Order: sequence, then C-alpha cells, then structure tokens
Amino acid sequence: MERELHDHYFRQAKRDGYLSRAAYKLLEINERKSLLKSENRVLDCGCAPGSWVQVAIKKVGNQGTVVGIDLCSIEHVFHEKNVHLIQGDFRDIPCEQLLGYLQRGKFDVILSDMAPHTTGARPTDHHASERLCHDVLDRCNELLAENGNLVMKVFEGEAYAQLLGRTRTLFNKAKGFVPKASRSQSTEIYIVCHGFIVKDSAEIDSSILSPKSDALPRRKPSRGWKK
Repeated sequence: MERELHDHYFRQAKRDGYLSRAAYKLLEINERKSLLKSENRVLDCGCAPGSWVQVAIKKVGNQGTVVGIDLCSIEHVFHEKNVHLIQGDFRDIPCEQLLGYLQRGKFDVILSDMAPHTTGARPTDHHASERLCHDVLDRCNELLAENGNLVMKVFEGEAYAQLLGRTRTLFNKAKGFVPKASRSQSTEIYIVCHGFIVKDSAEIDSSILSPKSDALPRRKPSRGWKK
C-alpha cells in the first residue's frame, strides 16, 4: 500500500509537470495552513530540484518573488523573471545578498525542506536536522517580515519538543504537520508557523537563542532532496 501511494504521487508529479512528488507536500501544507498569498516574497531553503519553487511561484504570481537556495545547482530552467536561484549554503549567504533580490522589505514566507546527510542512525539524523531548523530560526529576525510565515522540516526525536517550544516564542502560532505525501516510515514532520514576532536586539536573550552543543557539529544540508 505504501509503495502504491508513493507511486501515485510520482505519477501525478509527472502528469502535473512537477519536478518532484514533494510538491504535493507543500501544496497540502498551503491548502491546510494558508501560508502563501499573492504577491508574497518567498525564500525557499534547500530548494533542489525545484518543485517547491514551482508551487510557490504559482501561488505568489507575477507580482511576487521567489528566491531559492541549495547546495546543489538547479538543473531546471525557470523562465519567470521573479524567480532567483542561488547555489550555496543558506547559513553562509549574507542576509544582504538574499534581501537584495527584493525591491523592498523582507521575505513574507520562508520555506525550508533542508535535510542533513543522513547516516541511518535516527538519533544522529534527528539532531542534525534539528540543528538546521535552529539555523533557520537564528536568521528569521534579519530575513522574515513581521507577521511572516515559516514552514521547516525536521526529523522527529527527543529534541523536537524543545525546538517546537523555541519556535512558539518567535511566532504567534506553531504546530507540527505531516503531509500525506510523506512516506509512512519517514520521521519527517513540518513545523508550520504563522505570525513572526520581530524582536529588537535587546529583547533577544538566552531563552530564545538556539541551543549550543559540542556534540552537535555543524553539518551541511543534503545535496538535493532525499525523498
């Protein structure tokens, strides 16, 4: 049944012209959680091969902007002038460069489907995935507009509750969601957040800074989408 389900999404992606069946994860998240709106400015982190960019650009329209970034180059050619692709590490690209693609302000929505290089050891992969989520949260104050939205993928594990707790200090609403297109054996879950609360530097204290651990070395996101 599991194989039949995902064969369905694979075939459907081919019919609908999406680069990956992962497009249906974002489509369902957006349908259920209302993340993307016309004219939104969207940052897509870990965007390869580009199916989330495809979904986002359809939702934001000609007056919106989508900036995608991934360690891998994106082979698909987007002809829309309001799509901008960067090959690089999200954590290393200056905020000024990312915001430079916008005519004004910050991003309205940040999408993150980033994942670490998986080892097969669930605790290790969980903590590496959690670390990437904290890296995204660390940059929200510089990149995400007030009342902006965020969705980010994490592998479930012991630190999930702490991550969700931190996220809820930064957004009015934050809740986990598992799309139907996710594999049943996968531990991935998407934290969907609404209403970013911009904080002055004086308000950012140790209670909302990302946790540090010598046991969690910096890891690079996966090269492309491991679906």
